[in-house]
Amino acid sequence: MRLPAKSLRAALALALLSLTLPAAATTFEVEAGRSYSNSHGTNAAFVEGVFDAQPIGSSLFSWEPDVSLGWLDGRDLYEHHIEGKNTRENAFLAGAGARFQYGQQGDWYRHLFFSFQPTYNTGRTPGLSGPLEFASTFGWQGKHFSLQLRHISNAGLHEPNRGETMALAGLSF
Repeated sequence: MRLPAKSLRAALALALLSLTLPAAATTFEVEAGRSYSNSHGTNAAFVEGVFDAQPIGSSLFSWEPDVSLGWLDGRDLYEHHIEGKNTRENAFLAGAGARFQYGQQGDWYRHLFFSFQPTYNTGRTPGLSGPLEFASTFGWQGKHFSLQLRHISNAGLHEPNRGETMALAGLSF
């Protein structure tokens, strides 16, 4: 499968933007996968910087500051042209929030996490309809590999609120 030049340029721009993530990040991740909205799929890519874990009081819960830059390829869908919407444009996303984990360092379930990020969106897709979106992710983080399910939507702030749901695999450095 050959990627169109526009997608390649967008991926390159995303990679260059990733260089701006702070060098202080404990983990730097590059993630890619497929995103779906209304049964229509498209490519997605993200880079994330995850910082040192901070305990929450004396509990077994901890949180890590988390920043991300993302890209979703546009879709050329006939039904959205009828509604007067251009959904072909790419969406570039920037978010900052936190990852939450539970357990002690050696626990097997310590690798599971949930994250939440308010996210700025530059494009319009069938699922992303405004500049303010919210990303929630459930995932597993190994030493150099991650698997994630991510949903991004506007949380019902306005219509439409379809959202984008994606499966991502990532490499960590």
